[in-house]
Amino acid sequence: MTLRVAGAQINVVVGDIDGNCQRILDAMEKAAALGADVLLTPELALTGYPPEDLVHRPDFVAANLDALRRLAAATGDMAVVVGHLDVSTEGTHAGAPDARPREVANAASLLRDGRIVGTYHKVVLPNYGVFDEDRNFAPGTDPARVWEIGGTTAGISVCEDIWLPDGPPADQAAAGARVLLNINASPYHRGKATEREAMLAERARAARVPVVYVNLVGGQDELVFDGASVVIDAGGNLVHRSPQFEEDLFVSDLETGSIAPLLDPVEEVYTALVVGVRDYVRKNGFQAVTLGLSGGIDSAVTAIIAADALGPENVWALSMPSRYSSQHSIDDALTLATNLGIRCDVVPIEPMHASFLETLRELFGTTDLGLTEENLQARIRGNLLMAISNQHHHMVLATGNKSETAVGYSTLYGDMVGGYAPLKDVLKTLVYELARWRNREGEVVPESTLTKPPSAELRPGQLDQDSLPPYAELDPILELYVEQDMAPEKIAAQGFDPRTVARVVRMVDRSEFKRRQGAPGPKITTKAFGKDRRLPMTNAYRADLR
Repeated sequence: MTLRVAGAQINVVVGDIDGNCQRILDAMEKAAALGADVLLTPELALTGYPPEDLVHRPDFVAANLDALRRLAAATGDMAVVVGHLDVSTEGTHAGAPDARPREVANAASLLRDGRIVGTYHKVVLPNYGVFDEDRNFAPGTDPARVWEIGGTTAGISVCEDIWLPDGPPADQAAAGARVLLNINASPYHRGKATEREAMLAERARAARVPVVYVNLVGGQDELVFDGASVVIDAGGNLVHRSPQFEEDLFVSDLETGSIAPLLDPVEEVYTALVVGVRDYVRKNGFQAVTLGLSGGIDSAVTAIIAADALGPENVWALSMPSRYSSQHSIDDALTLATNLGIRCDVVPIEPMHASFLETLRELFGTTDLGLTEENLQARIRGNLLMAISNQHHHMVLATGNKSETAVGYSTLYGDMVGGYAPLKDVLKTLVYELARWRNREGEVVPESTLTKPPSAELRPGQLDQDSLPPYAELDPILELYVEQDMAPEKIAAQGFDPRTVARVVRMVDRSEFKRRQGAPGPKITTKAFGKDRRLPMTNAYRADLR
């Protein structure tokens, strides 16, 4: 087979139709210069993915079709496969006859010689996890359609279509396709690239034809797309892999190519977090970020991610000690800032804290303040960070991790303030792994930060373990309950103390209202808080041990 296929693993912006069109035009020029017969772009490359309810705006759909026609007019003898929205008459309603019409398809068009040669509508519409495609799109009804490209019969499909063993690519191979071209916006989670490659190898072997898989790259709100586009030959062998988390334009003759190595598992997560922060901040019109630097592990890793994503000159930290803050925590914060080369100002909150307590003294009376005083400190700090944000147009980064978010160990309008939460889907034990990985070539996170017991330092001698099980015990329970939806009795049967399981489950269930008000953050697990896990805030069901 002599077909030369190019793939544009590009970072697009949802809603930036003109900008995305230009990115595709640039890729077309490069692919043509490399002698490609066909160029593949990612799923919904023109609109960005996921466009969510923008698909229900006729003006948005029309604008993307106008851009598609401009792209078609720019084509010559090299074919181009473009992901876009299309008007659909194939399946107009979801469910009952009076349900909202689904008049738009998730489409891939084949462009060549100045025109739109044909259009394929995605058939298999995922409706799980972060996906809402069955809500938004009408399904395609012509799964076996094939085209002639460069003298080769090709099947074109979109993302989920190829995940089913008997999906449209299998129909296309049965209809005579000698190569399967699949365009994607497949979100990242840990280990996803390996899962994809195993699945694609199975599809290639079953169809006995090569598979070309082009994926999106970059961050979009909670999602990070890792690229890792691949070409698999008819025997199921990997012949090309694009780098993870980087834009790439590759050319393959389906039998030869370059294979970029997959990242180390911890490096893979770290890189996903950096990409998520960089793209969320920049795509939303910010250049710099502000965060609180406590001297603890979470704020340290957040600051490092931010510096690597945006440059240290664009990170401004505040150390905000209270009457309960230890000197070693202040020192650790300043040492980290020096190691990173970021700005860090020490702003003691004791005068404000004392003033608040005095102002509220008559209202509180002689009652022990306890948690109220702890939360007051966190909210003072939140106000200071938001003031910097307002004055200097910085985005505030929240520093909480998934373990804390899961059990509600956080303060609304305090340490939860922020536009983005880089560690929202990162369990505490993994935060430590990320810190040690980042220290591999020289200390950035002070060793004392890595070894001291975690503490919010909101009262004398406070430790996280006063309120929570040890993280080495807590995190595996959270993985089973949150990410795998395992019932409490089955978690206990894995060898965990039933009382601890029951306690953790209660904390998770009680904290949904807090999570709903938290900042978004990059998804790196199979089930993140946000679109992945949608539970009612008002919910009387308690999954207690039976």
